[in-house]
Amino acid sequence: MPSSEFVALFIMKKILALCLLTICFNSFAQPNEKQMGAWYMLFWDWNPEKSALGLQGDYQLRNWNLGGDLEQLLLRTGITYRPKNAKIKFTLGYGHITTGAFRIDNNDKTYESRIYQEAIFPNKIGERFNLTHRFRYEQRFVENQDFRSRYRYNLFLNVPLNSMQMEKSTLYLALYNELFINGERNIGQGRSVEIFDRSRTYGALGYYLNNSSKIQLGAMHQITDTWEKTQVQLSFHWQL
Repeated sequence: MPSSEFVALFIMKKILALCLLTICFNSFAQPNEKQMGAWYMLFWDWNPEKSALGLQGDYQLRNWNLGGDLEQLLLRTGITYRPKNAKIKFTLGYGHITTGAFRIDNNDKTYESRIYQEAIFPNKIGERFNLTHRFRYEQRFVENQDFRSRYRYNLFLNVPLNSMQMEKSTLYLALYNELFINGERNIGQGRSVEIFDRSRTYGALGYYLNNSSKIQLGAMHQITDTWEKTQVQLSFHWQL
């Protein structure tokens, strides 16, 4: 009988092949804003063993299509604090975001500096359901726009499929839903936005390469007050 690790890798390969096939068909379709995009992401977290302080970051290349038509380049790094004997992590960070206009032949870009504070804490339901709550407050300085802020809440759920624990060789289901709320409605130049900014719903399969790194492949559907779009997402998560 094949091992659980062999089965997990086999399933991951099949899903990867299916996603790549879907992307290829999509890439030959007539370009439009609802065309499936692709996000490639690196998340890392560094926590010195005997210190409450650490660092974390994420770097994301987001495309309107499979690649080449830049939607966003997001570079974000923060200082973390973990209180002793408490399952919570606080972060103070900074992000720089370059946003590209839709279509390859349009090179217009907008730049944003973003400061953020967040609190993240886990809890577990039963043996398999691993929940994580993340609250984030952002202060946004967008080029040629008034100051903006935004509130975000994300609920993550990871469910191991071939073992009881999230450990090496574990295949798991990764889900989340995130809600974005605008702090201000006036964004400059006589423009305004709704209180609701957007929501994101995500589903993926993940695989623990070892106890400090994992990979996820899935899709995220994003809805704003004016448009909606689906992105294939490939992410690597690294615990330093």
